[in-house]
Amino acid sequence: MECGGVGFLCHVSANTLRALPRPGGEVKLLTRLQVREDALTLFGFATASERNCFQMLTGVSGVGPKVALAILSVLTPEQVAAAAATGDSKTLTRASGVGRRLAQRIALELRDQVKSIQKDASFAPAGPPSAASNAQAAVNALTVLGYLPSDAAAVVAKFDSALPVEELIRLSLQAMDPGRHGGRR
Repeated sequence: MECGGVGFLCHVSANTLRALPRPGGEVKLLTRLQVREDALTLFGFATASERNCFQMLTGVSGVGPKVALAILSVLTPEQVAAAAATGDSKTLTRASGVGRRLAQRIALELRDQVKSIQKDASFAPAGPPSAASNAQAAVNALTVLGYLPSDAAAVVAKFDSALPVEELIRLSLQAMDPGRHGGRR
């Protein structure tokens, strides 16, 4: 990547790489600079949700930038959020370098982050998920990805709350970032 006549090595996920134009074309990437004693490493992302998901993943014990990029190379941010919201560690093991134990830790720690964001501290009795809990789980997942709770709630409210959490998250992300998802898939 070249910026102002200076070349930079920028690490990106496979999903971001697929979204880039041909070599020589102009591109806008959101970045994250990792500063270490022995190196400065630049990471690039096609969307804000991917960058926020990367930051969330690297906050988990045992997940470094390479593992986070590996996860984002095989899963979209909405799939990571859905796996966190539902505690689905098996989905996370699809990424290179993520074994069963690390996937369980990621799912647990991210699920805890989602729960800590919930405004209502009351606990409902356990039972089958309701439409309201699906909508709340989707709002929580979007909030963890960096969206404002009010924006997330407004977008999720546009859809049928009886839909599965994963579908609510996917549709909401598409509605919030139509240029990224429009016409693809």
